Amino acid sequence: MASSPIDLRYTEDHEWAREEPDGTITVGVTHHAQDALGDVVYVELPAVGRVLGEKGTFGVVESVKTVSDLYSPCAGTVVAVNDALGGAPDLVNRACYGEGWIVRIRPTSETAIAHLKSAEDYDAYCAALSH
Repeated sequence: MASSPIDLRYTEDHEWAREEPDGTITVGVTHHAQDALGDVVYVELPAVGRVLGEKGTFGVVESVKTVSDLYSPCAGTVVAVNDALGGAPDLVNRACYGEGWIVRIRPTSETAIAHLKSAEDYDAYCAALSH
């Protein structure tokens, strides 16, 4: 199993969150999630300006195997979406921690993602799921 990047925080729903220098939070799906989904064929993105609640659904990822909801790791407002996913949804598979990011959120709290799992805790969580 691949180790998750240590500079990110993780949800039990398999989203990752990275705090950016400008205070926004970039969100995507983890390697574990994209691996379980298989080949991603479509990503439904929220509208910029949409207000999200913590753990609220903000979009959908469709793959050749299944459809999966996306959940916000924090409360806040969508300030950017990854428009590149419209023409290349497979970026989620090829670069889930890089070019395959999904949204950027302006959180309502400065400690919005502090409660999320560390990479070590997330990797242990995923390992437990596979047993």
